[in-house]
Amino acid sequence: MYETNAHGSDDHLRNCVVVVIPCFNAGPRLRPVLEESFQYVNRVIVVDDGSTDGGTEDIENEAVTLIRFPHNKGKGHALNAGIRRAIAMPGLKCIALLDADGQHNPHELPHLFAVFQETVADLLVGSRHLDKSKTPWRSRFGNRLTAWIMNRFFACPLSDTQCGYRLLSPGFAQDFVHAVPCGRYETELLMILYAIRRGYQLQAASVSTLYEPGNRSSHFRKFRDSSRIYSALLRSRFTSKLFHPGPADNEHDQPAGKENDRPS
Repeated sequence: MYETNAHGSDDHLRNCVVVVIPCFNAGPRLRPVLEESFQYVNRVIVVDDGSTDGGTEDIENEAVTLIRFPHNKGKGHALNAGIRRAIAMPGLKCIALLDADGQHNPHELPHLFAVFQETVADLLVGSRHLDKSKTPWRSRFGNRLTAWIMNRFFACPLSDTQCGYRLLSPGFAQDFVHAVPCGRYETELLMILYAIRRGYQLQAASVSTLYEPGNRSSHFRKFRDSSRIYSALLRSRFTSKLFHPGPADNEHDQPAGKENDRPS
């Protein structure tokens, strides 16, 4: 059983933030992420995206909400399912997305939530300092190229568009799960593009760079997933039909949830 009432954590953060963790064969790396997350929040949703390593078999309890897929669908599907479950939870003011492999530090949640509140953000994206000593060169190159394309063609202000450590407002989350098609890693990029297109408040905040030697739990397939990401960028550039109609489209073209869903 995980401890959910650690001393020193902020009551407001603990009670109004729900952590969503998509998971695929993360093995023993998942447990520390859960234990550290529960130092700050009461509710964590783990979406097991068809894992075959048994890593989620012993985590379900009163605090962990576990969603299982019978087979691997992709990170976008896992995010969508977890966010949908979080939206239905009472008292929700913010959804935090963390990876299961330990690359996102749960101890940074208080800092990120403070920035989220102060900037009245709808989507806050972690921004890593991708230095040579900590980050594989392929990751640095891909991130810089994507960030340049996003800035050049979509006026995206983010310097790191691929970090999965994110905070979402309930209004944006509600719109996102209805409007953005589920996929794999490209869904994270589409999340940012959708926020820009819909006029949501987009914010970056510094987070740690955690690339551990021997960490093989990242399942990003360099050629296939990169192709899907750049295909999504191309389609978004030249078509307005990439996204499904969302709740905001029925509200005089104003972003949904801009009021009454913010932390106070």
